[in-house]
Amino acid sequence: MNNTAPPIPAERPKTMENIMEMKAAEQQPNGWVELIHQIGPDFAARADKMDDSDTFVEENYKTLKTHKLFSAGVPADLGGGGMSHREMCAMLRALAGYCGSTALSFSMHQHIIALTVYNHLHGKPGKPLLEKVAAKELVLISTGGNDWLSSSGTMEKVEGGFRVNARKAFASGCPMGDILSTSAQYNDPDAGWQVLHFPVAFASEGVSIENDWEALGMRATGSHTVVYDNVFVPEETVAVRRPRGAYHGLWDLVLPSAMPPIMAVYLGAVEKAVEIAREKAKKKLDNETIPYLVGEMENSLTVARMAVEGMIDTNDDYRFTPSLENTNELLKRKTIASRAILETAEKALETAGGGAFYRKLGLERILRDVHASQFHPLPEKQQHRFTGRFVMGLDPVGDPGQ
Repeated sequence: MNNTAPPIPAERPKTMENIMEMKAAEQQPNGWVELIHQIGPDFAARADKMDDSDTFVEENYKTLKTHKLFSAGVPADLGGGGMSHREMCAMLRALAGYCGSTALSFSMHQHIIALTVYNHLHGKPGKPLLEKVAAKELVLISTGGNDWLSSSGTMEKVEGGFRVNARKAFASGCPMGDILSTSAQYNDPDAGWQVLHFPVAFASEGVSIENDWEALGMRATGSHTVVYDNVFVPEETVAVRRPRGAYHGLWDLVLPSAMPPIMAVYLGAVEKAVEIAREKAKKKLDNETIPYLVGEMENSLTVARMAVEGMIDTNDDYRFTPSLENTNELLKRKTIASRAILETAEKALETAGGGAFYRKLGLERILRDVHASQFHPLPEKQQHRFTGRFVMGLDPVGDPGQ
């Protein structure tokens, strides 16, 4: 599985012949997916217990580390597995069929890897972090989506850097995290209010975790709140400074890197729900309404697949050019995907019938899990506003009061 990251071409293929060659290559057997199908049954066997007890999937993470899956997306020449962005999404999609919580938590690490790989392939900083992940199977944690434009927490300038005080929620995977990639607000004397982005090691003095993740779904992701109590952040580790509350080009890099693997998880989870519902439907062949329900479910699933695959295309295996146009296309597909995934899960429940109310069938957990899809950037109404303003020639976020 020592694949190399795809080269960045001088220009995108323009002929139908080249496009068909690319599509054929994308459909070749994925060794990473095959590996997931080998280790996944053990994850599935533990999934209900972890869900029932709000217990983080630590044992699953250890297995992923054993197979060097935390460094799988790192380019081979930097010591990693060379998994492409498209392969990353396929792997997470397969993993979600066994344990949604493991897949979603794992996707948060993988999307940081994806962004860093993009930067590295395009001549920007990223190589040192990727090499560290490859060497030590480090677990990266993010709070970027929840922070969005204005972030949270405060930073105070001190000699050599900053002191940070913050509470960062939804830090999926933090019980085994090594480095947290996050941000906070800073009132710069010259530039005014800014948001600064920086990494912090979980071993740093003043970093703690509150075990407060008791949720409707995705209960085993370990998405606890991370607390910063006067944590020191060296000046040189600040990677990005941007105006607070305003849209920034950073998101044109982050969203195409992050959202496809995240939404691939929800697609994989609902595909498992459909698989269960199909089996139940086969036992109801004398029920004349069942084919209608199955047909509706299949249509919704097809929409979900098309939308997620369209999101993956916006990344184009790290070949994409960051732009508002690309980001807008991605966000539209994210909303369509989330809505279709939720509808598919509901149709799977309806198709399976009253027996689906028993937790042992597995549909109940999936139905709860996929509801989390709507809260990732951007939630539906925020996306509608973003897209509407963009196509009207306005700043996509503007003043929230507008």
